[in-house]
Amino acid sequence: MANRKIGVIVGSLRKGSYNRQIATKLMSLFPSEYQVEMIEIGSLPLYNEDLDTPGNVPQAWTDFREKVAEKEGFLFVTPEYNRSMPAAMKNALDVASRPFGENAWGGKPAAVVSGSIGATGGFGAHHHLRQTLVVLGVTAAPQPEVYLGNVTSFINEDGTITKEDTVKFFQGIVNGFVLFTEQFYK
Repeated sequence: MANRKIGVIVGSLRKGSYNRQIATKLMSLFPSEYQVEMIEIGSLPLYNEDLDTPGNVPQAWTDFREKVAEKEGFLFVTPEYNRSMPAAMKNALDVASRPFGENAWGGKPAAVVSGSIGATGGFGAHHHLRQTLVVLGVTAAPQPEVYLGNVTSFINEDGTITKEDTVKFFQGIVNGFVLFTEQFYK
């Protein structure tokens, strides 16, 4: 198994976010050969092409683009806001795909996990995110397709996972993504 650098992007900016808790647990389940890092998106200024010119590019964009460029794959974990991905997630995708011709996301594998306190598990966000990844040249793993509904039924207030079956399911998500990533780079 190769030593891969994986970036984890969480769509929710909320400190106690269930999706952040899910991402943290998933990160802990990767094989030791994988270097898994959460890449924060909350401080990224909104993308504005007027700023994407020499001498005007916000340092936060430059730093974020460099982190994305060095990764070999991504795990996206997102809630659903109004049947779509959160604005912060879309902004992060836009920032690292610009300027034209310098898309830092392209040509890499990804996995998408959506979570919600509702029953549908962020279905709308999941599919809007996948639709955007296609345009960015990111190859999202077709399986496992993960919509985590009713997240408060398996996450405690302190972020611990309350059910052993859920941890096993999470391990299956990670194992599937690792297999997909290894096959992607063959």
